[in-house]
Amino acid sequence: MLKRLSVLAPLTAGLGLLALTGCEKKQEQAAPPPPQVGYVTLHAQSVPLRAELAGRTSSYRVSDVRPQVAGIIKQRLFEEGATVKAGQLLYQIDPAPYEAAYEQAQGTLANAEANLISLKSKAERYGELVKVEGVSRQDYDDARAAYQQGLATVVADKAALKSAKVNLDYTRITAPISGRIGRSSITEGALVTADQTTALATITQLDPIYVDITQSSMEMTSLKRRLVSGGLSQASARVTLKLEDGTDYGTPGTLKFAEVSVDQDSGAVTLRAIFPNPQEMLLPGMYVRTMVEQGVVPNAILAPQQGVSRNPKSEAVALVLTADNKVEQRALTVDRTVGDKWLVTSGLKDGDRLIVEGSQKVKVGQAVTPVQTGAAAVPAQGDAAPSGNGK
Repeated sequence: MLKRLSVLAPLTAGLGLLALTGCEKKQEQAAPPPPQVGYVTLHAQSVPLRAELAGRTSSYRVSDVRPQVAGIIKQRLFEEGATVKAGQLLYQIDPAPYEAAYEQAQGTLANAEANLISLKSKAERYGELVKVEGVSRQDYDDARAAYQQGLATVVADKAALKSAKVNLDYTRITAPISGRIGRSSITEGALVTADQTTALATITQLDPIYVDITQSSMEMTSLKRRLVSGGLSQASARVTLKLEDGTDYGTPGTLKFAEVSVDQDSGAVTLRAIFPNPQEMLLPGMYVRTMVEQGVVPNAILAPQQGVSRNPKSEAVALVLTADNKVEQRALTVDRTVGDKWLVTSGLKDGDRLIVEGSQKVKVGQAVTPVQTGAAAVPAQGDAAPSGNGK
């Protein structure tokens, strides 16, 4: 019995060794492959920076219609709320007294011009006689003086006639500008005066229309600093806006100028944009939201938001692939969101492969299987931009 056991012992040990070796080989064969991750390749590009700013509409031109002579209103020749053209007749003041004054001025001028003919002839005749001592020098001087007075009288009477004509024309109260006219403050039969404080009506030009936009002086200073340093290039003056109900106003406008002073109460600078308004959808005093192009960042990197996270210190970080397909972590500086992407000012460069899918399954330094994905085109949830730079 003992002899049989001594023979079986080496055999059993050999079989156990063979079984252990087979298990190790099976474990080696069953080792999982490197995890797959989805990535996008980043490319530098020029990115326009836009700021959403509050604004209010204001009239392009406003004109009060006022009388320039006194009189009784005989007619009102427009419909309240209608569109009027520059030069269109709005009111007619009774012209009778001004017609009489004009005709009187005409008669006075005609009399002065007729008298001037006689004075001129006398002065010329005395000029010949004084040469042969036919009249005294004093008589000649008096004739010349009378002629000069006659000339002055004609000039004065012509001015009086012109003034009378101006006053007669002022009895026709016309529109100084084109636009929409409001309600009339007077009716036919009312007495108006040249120095009254109440306007007869008000005309407002709505096409085009101004939008006054406010921006903090700190933001404007930061933009100017970046423009000077070369980190930002000048943008176009294009402005778009949203109406009070959130809908887009289809026609873009143009930024005209910025105020040269800062409001002491709000610390804001006013920018003025002009928008076409052919359908008069925009009315003065409306609250709007504007998108203002403030500059262009050359060679900017836009990273999909799903590829950027925050570490425990609230710093922006991202995972990228090295040349040998291993995971590397980068600390980032982000400026703001542009659509569904972060504008990255440092930490990423052109050609980097940013991991956007599967980052939860990998560790820094781990080898992975990269798969290029179209995730960069997938909109991220939310579009809130941080104020200023953040890490």
